[in-house]
This record gives sequence, C-alpha cells and structure tokens, in this order.
Amino acid sequence: MVDKNQVDPFNSFIAGALAGAVEGTITYPFEFAKTRLQLRDKNVKSSRNPLVLIYNTARTQGISALYVGCPAFIVGNTTKAGVRFLGYGTIQNLLRDPQTGQLSGPRGVLAGLGAGLLESVVAVTPFEALKTALIDDKQVAKPKYHGNGRGLFMNHVYLARDMGFKGLYNGILPVSMRQGANSAVRLGCYNKIKTMVQNYANFPKDKPLSSGLTFVVGAFAGVVTVYSTMPIDTVKTRMQSLDSSRYTSTINCFVRVFKDEGLRTFWKGATPRLGRLMLSGGIVFTVYEKVLYILS
Repeated sequence: MVDKNQVDPFNSFIAGALAGAVEGTITYPFEFAKTRLQLRDKNVKSSRNPLVLIYNTARTQGISALYVGCPAFIVGNTTKAGVRFLGYGTIQNLLRDPQTGQLSGPRGVLAGLGAGLLESVVAVTPFEALKTALIDDKQVAKPKYHGNGRGLFMNHVYLARDMGFKGLYNGILPVSMRQGANSAVRLGCYNKIKTMVQNYANFPKDKPLSSGLTFVVGAFAGVVTVYSTMPIDTVKTRMQSLDSSRYTSTINCFVRVFKDEGLRTFWKGATPRLGRLMLSGGIVFTVYEKVLYILS
C-alpha cells in the first residue's frame, strides 16, 4: 500500500471502509450474476451467460432484482475492506525490515494472508451467508424473503434470525480459505507490481501512483486472484446456499461438485467475478490510496 515506513492502522481502516463501500455499490450486479451462476440452478431455462442473465433479470424483474442481497453485501464489504486494510497495515508494520522499512514479497503475501483470515471471521462469512441465501431464495417458486411486505431491511433481520449463529457462519472454512488466498494473492501481487512500477519509473515512494496506474495495477492483481481462487469461491457459495445440507463438509462439497457436475463447474461465474474484481481492484486501491494520502 502507501510505501511509508509506517501506515497508521486507523487511517487504513477508514480508507479501506470507504473504498469497500464505493466498490460494492458500483460492482454488485456482477456479484449477483456470479452467485446465481454458482448456485444449483432452479430454473433450467436461465442463461449461463452472465450479461444475458443480468439483462433478463433486469428486464423481467426490474433493476432492483439485481440488488437482491446488496445491503448485506455493502455492509459486509465495507467492514471487510476496513478490517482488511487495518489488518494488512498492522501486519505490514510488524513484518517490515527494521533497517530499511521495506516489505519483501513473501512478507507482503504473508501480511495479505493474515488480513484475509481476519476479515473472513469478522465480516465476510455472516454477510456472505445472508447475501447468498437471499439470492438463492429469489429463485424458488414461493420465495420466503421476497414479496412478503416486510421490506428490504426486515428481510435481512428475519433471515438472520432464521439462520441463527450457526447458519450465519456456515461455510466459514471455505470463506476463510478464499479470503486468505484472495488477500494473499491480491495484496501481495498489488504490492509487488506497485513497487516494480515505482522502481522502473523512479517514482517517489511517499506519494501514491496516478489514478490510472493504480487502477491498472489493482485490476491486474484482480485478474490473477480470480482464476487462482475460483474453485474455493464456488464451494463457499454452495456451502452457504439454502440447500447446503446436501454437503456434509467442505471436502464433501468439493468431491460432490466434481463428481456430479465436473471440473468446469468450479469456474462457473468466473467471468462476472473477473469483471467485478477487475473493477474492484482498480476502484478499491484507487480510493484507498487517495483517502490514505489525504488522511496522512
């Protein structure tokens, strides 16, 4: 991130939370399409093309249908990003070389892994569970949490009540695996590429890259992240679906999806996730760097 000898953890939290809120709002339709494609399809006629899925959903059910589960996602994404950058900044400071203040590539990956595990427990698992269940509920013939007159906020409350603590933390192992891998790859890759760009262009280490360069570096880090972690993400979604009782464990879910649906199933939803994470990487890191620079 910002290459100063020390990063203020509180500033990291504020900058990360703002970045997460902005990114989540802009990119949610991609998240919706990704989750729908990963779930067991309850409508055999639905398209597997993410853009067609988004278009048909908006045309037949309205734009608001693309934002089913969005409030839980936004709150979770904001908290997640804040915790991620708080954890990453704190762990970075602990792992920096005491003489030079620099962070090596492997230590950057380790800092990202620690931040990912922290965010998965604090923020990601419960809010992802709510988002996934709401999107899955929308597919059934008689949805329980849609069209019941309760309103968007109360549907989240009733669903959380019905799921209970155990339900909200269903799938915590694949979530932790995904977030740890996501953050290790994404933050480690971003930090390494950013340093290479700064060194190549002889750019001052105490100032952020331009918005354009930050977006490109963040987007590239997002591409690498998608394809290396997609199988874990698919298993996470299945473990948090309404029919998650089909799977007795994370390993069982991996095995059953592979046997019943084939290897390619693990990369269903990769295209909308790629679209989201490319935008996400650019938006999050651009907003984060600018806010952090303002606060520093």
